[in-house]
Amino acid sequence: MDDVSQARRKTRKLSVGSVQIGGDAPIIVQSMTNTDTRDVKATVGQIHALQQAGCEIARVAVVDDEAAGALAVIKKKIRIPLIADIHFHHQLAFTAIQNGVDGIRINPGNMAPDKIAKIVRAAKERQTVIRIGVNAGSLEKDLALQYGVATAEALCASALRHIERFEDLGFDRIKLSLKSSDVPVMIKAYRMIADRTDYPLHLGVTEAGTLVDAAIKSALGIGVLLSEGIGDTIRVSVTGDPVQELPVAYGILRALKIRRVGPEIIACPTCGRCRIDLTGLVLQVEKALAGRKKYVKVALMGCVVNGPGEAADADIGIAGGHGFGMMFKKGVAYKKIKEKDFVPVLLEEIQALDNET
Repeated sequence: MDDVSQARRKTRKLSVGSVQIGGDAPIIVQSMTNTDTRDVKATVGQIHALQQAGCEIARVAVVDDEAAGALAVIKKKIRIPLIADIHFHHQLAFTAIQNGVDGIRINPGNMAPDKIAKIVRAAKERQTVIRIGVNAGSLEKDLALQYGVATAEALCASALRHIERFEDLGFDRIKLSLKSSDVPVMIKAYRMIADRTDYPLHLGVTEAGTLVDAAIKSALGIGVLLSEGIGDTIRVSVTGDPVQELPVAYGILRALKIRRVGPEIIACPTCGRCRIDLTGLVLQVEKALAGRKKYVKVALMGCVVNGPGEAADADIGIAGGHGFGMMFKKGVAYKKIKEKDFVPVLLEEIQALDNET
């Protein structure tokens, strides 16, 4: 069951395909493929892998007519909402909308106003959601001149300008993102726009880098905002395999007690007392539970010092000894098991817990 923060900012509710965002809906986790969208097989395969890892909305890059034409086929082969990511070429947005995508992501700052109006009219006819994606790297020229650099104020001014244009055209199926690779700028920009509009917000730190840097920047940027009740969907941007994004995203949500989804593994950093291969144990358990949707809190401790005490609220756990370990359930000693049996016995007990609920 999801634990949604009571202090969350109230936003409009939208349907993106079968997924609800905003309002009282859970914080939704998104990702984006890095395949060539024209390669339908590879793109569908990666979306399936992303969904298996917990992705709830998938975005694909639309670089030309062939990629736009592939969207209809991709859409039929996946089970989660599909978003088309489009820059510069308004005609690709039309094709994407006609091919049944659930939403499009555009940066109106890199398209002519008359072309934006045509896109909005098409989206209105098909009830397609549009994400207005304001990005520090592609700010409108006049705002770049006015503010000098892509400040939070500049990003907010750009977003408000686009919102006004869309609303003048009678369109409000909007969600917003104001992304920057500068974490303090990103945080400030989202705070500013959250004070000025009630449209759903998609959070992310753009160009965050490889896994460690991306996890750090995203935990700070996305985490700070979520802790303040700001944000309706999130994406952790990782250079490399996008499947890596999902554990980080859900880890942020679990750490803040916003959503209880998937396995939460508590493990001590180890010290000279440890007499088991705790690192190997954690890696095996993480792999075995990868893609799990149901929440379970698992404690894996290197010795009895960090055993039941520090992990008393875990659903299940093991405190290691010399070639053996004590299994605990809800902080209470349950049974002694050999080190070689740690993983199979632990997985059996987790399955037993699932069957009890």
